[in-house]
Amino acid sequence: MLDNAPSFLVRPKANNPIRVAAPDIHAEDELKDEDVPAAPSSTRVMPLRPAVVPTQPSGKQSLQAAHRAEVEWLVQQGSLATFRTFQSFAYSARLLFHPRDLIYYAVLYHENAVWRVLRAGDLDAAEPAFRHFVEQAMRLADAEMRRAHLAAQNEQFSRLIAESEAQIERVRVDLQQGGAQDQEVALKQQEVRKELAQLEGKRIAAQAQLNKLQRQLHQLNATVNESVPNLPTTR
Repeated sequence: MLDNAPSFLVRPKANNPIRVAAPDIHAEDELKDEDVPAAPSSTRVMPLRPAVVPTQPSGKQSLQAAHRAEVEWLVQQGSLATFRTFQSFAYSARLLFHPRDLIYYAVLYHENAVWRVLRAGDLDAAEPAFRHFVEQAMRLADAEMRRAHLAAQNEQFSRLIAESEAQIERVRVDLQQGGAQDQEVALKQQEVRKELAQLEGKRIAAQAQLNKLQRQLHQLNATVNESVPNLPTTR
C-alpha cells in the first residue's frame, strides 16, 4: 500500500541518509566565549509616532529679511506710508507700508540711516517685528538716556558748585571787609577815647584854672570895694 501512495506520504528510507558535508573550521576561526557579545537584558521598544511637520505660512504672510537698499529706494520714491514710528535718541523704528504690493516693512534706524529691515505681507506679522525693533531701540538708547541724565546731573552739580564757591567768596570778602572795618572802628574808637581822655583832662585843668581865676577876681573885687567910702545917699 505504501508503494502506491502519493509521493508526499512516502517516508524516506532509513538506509539512505542524506549527508551534508560540513565546512572545515579551523581553530583560529572558532569564536571564543569572551568574543561573543552578550544579549541585552531588556530592550524597550518605543512606539512609532508620526512626525509633526510644521505648516509653512504662505510666502506673503511670513516674515522675511529685506535689503536696506530696497527700503531706501522706496523711501526716495515716496512709495511708502508710515503706519507707526518710534524714536529714542539716535535709534528709531518705523512700520512702513507699500500700498502697491501690499507689503509691510519694519525698519530699524540708527542716526536716521536704515540699519535693519524685515518685510511681511500681513499686518499681524509686521507689527510684532515693529515692536521687536522698538524694544531693541529702547534697549540700545538706554545707555544714551543714562548718559544724558548723568550729564545733566553733572552740569547741575557744576553749577551748584560754582554758585557755592561764589557765595563762599562773597562771604569771605564780607568777612574780610567786616574784619577790616571792625579793626578800623576799633582803632577809631580807641583814638576817640584817647582824645576824650585828653579833652577831659584839659577840661578839668581849665575848670580848675577858671575857678582859681574867679576866686582871685572875687578877692580883688572885695579889696577894691573895701576902699570905697560909705557916703550918705541924697534924697
